[in-house]
Amino acid sequence: MKFFFTILIGLLCIQMQSQYLEVNLLASIEVDSFTVNKEVDSIITNGIKNQSFPGAQVLVAQNGTVVFHQSYGFHTYDSIQPVALDDIYDLASVTKILGPLPALMKLVDEGKLDLDVPFSTYWKPWKRIKDKRNLTLREILAHQSGLKPYIIFLNKVVKKNGQLKKRFVKPNIKAGFAKEAYPGIYVKNRFNKKMYRMINRSKVSEEKKYVYSGLPFLIFPELIAQLTRQSYESYLKSTFYNPIGAKTLGFLPMSKNFFNNIVPTELDTLYRNTLTKGWVHDENASLLGGISGNAGLFGSAQDLFKMMQLFMEYGTFKGKEYVSQEVVAEFAKVQYPENDNRRGLGFDKPLLNNSELLLEDAYPAPEVSPASFGHSGFTGTFVWADPENQLVYIFLSNRVYPTRENRNLYTLNIRSAVQQLFYKALKLGHKLDVKQQN
Repeated sequence: MKFFFTILIGLLCIQMQSQYLEVNLLASIEVDSFTVNKEVDSIITNGIKNQSFPGAQVLVAQNGTVVFHQSYGFHTYDSIQPVALDDIYDLASVTKILGPLPALMKLVDEGKLDLDVPFSTYWKPWKRIKDKRNLTLREILAHQSGLKPYIIFLNKVVKKNGQLKKRFVKPNIKAGFAKEAYPGIYVKNRFNKKMYRMINRSKVSEEKKYVYSGLPFLIFPELIAQLTRQSYESYLKSTFYNPIGAKTLGFLPMSKNFFNNIVPTELDTLYRNTLTKGWVHDENASLLGGISGNAGLFGSAQDLFKMMQLFMEYGTFKGKEYVSQEVVAEFAKVQYPENDNRRGLGFDKPLLNNSELLLEDAYPAPEVSPASFGHSGFTGTFVWADPENQLVYIFLSNRVYPTRENRNLYTLNIRSAVQQLFYKALKLGHKLDVKQQN
């Protein structure tokens, strides 16, 4: 009897997962299924052998339908917990385009933000700062503003001996210390104000060229809350995630009681001194209580696909418009090509001469269209949408396990190599039946 119920539950899970993915078994991407599966498996297996990551998964969709979704390896190198298709990942900087960016798009669409007026119009502290008062949101989102790339706020919290400063962090929740960075680590509620002050005081380069900066993404959640009169997270949930059925997208997954497993990230030796799992890996986002615009978002591959499909359809998902086509198109195009800056507004874009490059030099795969866009994440995540080919590509891994010093994911060019397989197969004109691992 126990065996019968185990089989029954398994069949129900498979059926529910197939319905959740909304896979149309008649759909096809014009690639050879056997060849693609074999070659993807070869690249990922080689990555695991070289300890680029303990496990990964790949999802590809065309014309709004998932046509390839496979998982590989395990959560950790002990090979105990296999990667599953509905696992939840720490998305790292992919947060930037799936968190604050759709909210900013919506606010631009509603006329509450203007890309080309000084950002200090909305973020009032910058009105008093000479080198920031005239920066525009367009320059900021295109990483063309001259802002400092990064500030390690953890340096203000940790003493030289490794102990945490009690004026900023407490081991238990107390009045004024309600932001939980990790069990046993509660950050001062007003620490975000200190972060804003440090950002305000940071120098802006006089030379306006492409320099990637995550600092404004620490500010955006507060700005979004001010303009929408709703908390940043609840605005994203009610405006985007819930309406499109992206149930796992959100912050602080340990508080959500998901059935899904959460993939661990790094054995943190900086201040948590344990394996980070279900709590944001990025220290700056952690010190904000795990809810930020630079990192902190978690989600499954299926839900990432839904948001990327919304972007690829220029603001529409399943016939419903969430942001106008004009606004999404503006965000998705290269802004400053004359400055050798490939970036869109928030979105990453292919290298300006990408199609002329070999795979090892290109970013991402050399055959993606110039209209394509996406973003990568420090933890080993990557999302990309290609409107010209109607292709969404999702790659998820925890390459920072057990340490962020592991850079084999980059040196072996794994994400682009897998992505390129699907573009090569498209050109061959073969046919792929839907491939989904149950």
